[in-house]
Amino acid sequence: MNLDPGTLLQPGDALLLVDVQNDFCPGGALAIDDGDAVIPVLNRWLKAAGELGLPVYASRDWHPREHPSFAAQGGPWPPHCLQDSPGARFHPALALPPDAIRVTKGVRFDRDQYSAFDQTGLAVALRNRGVGRIWVGGLAQDVCVAATALDARKEGFAVQLIPDATRPVTAEGGREALQRMAEAGVEIPDHE
Repeated sequence: MNLDPGTLLQPGDALLLVDVQNDFCPGGALAIDDGDAVIPVLNRWLKAAGELGLPVYASRDWHPREHPSFAAQGGPWPPHCLQDSPGARFHPALALPPDAIRVTKGVRFDRDQYSAFDQTGLAVALRNRGVGRIWVGGLAQDVCVAATALDARKEGFAVQLIPDATRPVTAEGGREALQRMAEAGVEIPDHE
């Protein structure tokens, strides 16, 4: 599905890119299959959002060493997105505008933060900008994208997933995440 952001974005919308970082793209420490395929799609949305003067937010994992999500500390993941490492950087092909607001998560030593809304203050920032609807894409669909979209709904925002702009860790996880998001009221074009 090839949605046209220029006809869909409206005043009161924001674009939220979730964790489009080197470590989640091919060659990274926790690479998502075809993860970099979201970048050209997101770049079209970034261009349209810029032309309309809409706010852009970009979340990132920014893990300290010995983060609780890492396998050595009992978590499910290999070390990834270590603070100040090349793997934690946004993918270089992602055309983030200079005024994009970075949302840093995954910095706690006592637990993980999959959602861009988890103790970041993002909901307050969005309300302060008059945002009512959020368009979401990024990585990974069945982990941080789903957690972010679900929390956005809990915060009362209308949420639209950009289906071509996200990829799951596993196909089954992706299907389950789409179902959970749809049940929570996330709008997903062409999802039954």
